[in-house]
Amino acid sequence: TFPPLYMFKPSQSGNSIYYRSPLHEAASQGRLLALHTLLNQGYPANIVTIDHVTPLHEACLSGHVACVRALINAGANVNAATIDGVTPLFNSCAAGSSVCVELLLQNGANPRTTHAHHPSALHEACKRGSRECVESLLSRGVDPDYEVPHLGSALYISCLHKHCGCSQVLLHRGANVNRGRGEDTPLHAAVANDSAEQISLLLDFGADINRRDSNNLRPVELAPPGGKAQHLLRAHNVSPRSLCELCRIHIRNLLGRSRLKFLQQLPLPSLLTQYLEHT
Repeated sequence: TFPPLYMFKPSQSGNSIYYRSPLHEAASQGRLLALHTLLNQGYPANIVTIDHVTPLHEACLSGHVACVRALINAGANVNAATIDGVTPLFNSCAAGSSVCVELLLQNGANPRTTHAHHPSALHEACKRGSRECVESLLSRGVDPDYEVPHLGSALYISCLHKHCGCSQVLLHRGANVNRGRGEDTPLHAAVANDSAEQISLLLDFGADINRRDSNNLRPVELAPPGGKAQHLLRAHNVSPRSLCELCRIHIRNLLGRSRLKFLQQLPLPSLLTQYLEHT
């Protein structure tokens, strides 16, 4: 049996409690039957802890899709934020649950971060390496170049954590290949990790190998001696780009990020379209 609702001390709003409720526990553990029972007993779907954590936050953080759906159907606020600005969408990205992400977005979750210093769902998805979550967010209009002041761009985060799949999605969607954190570029992050796959991808999209970071160092100067990164950068430095590559970079820049999706509609041979799309 569950303790009656009156045992939880409410705030003036009538919905806040000062410790986790049984509804929070059921959502966190994915206990769907218990969740339904508690909701039927009168527990509010938007009951919150002192930190403003809702049961929906808990269900999303654990990736329990059925509980997420049940809470939304019971009226849970899909845009509820904790005192730190964490939303259910952010927690779904932290869990790497693209199904939860899609469910929230379909029910009105705001894919964009509402404050520059609040946690970014896109950055969290890139940090965790969830390509599917990144694709879902970008398809709903999230800016692939969105920056968090202390973290930098989403591309920088995906390179920092060696998630090439996320980097690929961002770049295909028009992310600026040279935008990182301050003076540090995504290429600096990839080179420091000696990540050959990331480096090749960034170079393919036109990364500047001569950019200097906050310590006035070029990417090659960060490369581990004798490593793959050093070899790739040196080879790239002595091999001029082909005219085809330079034209592709220039055409994509001229089109701009918002119009890249119209490449398929241009009267071009399919092979040329695929080349411009990096497919």
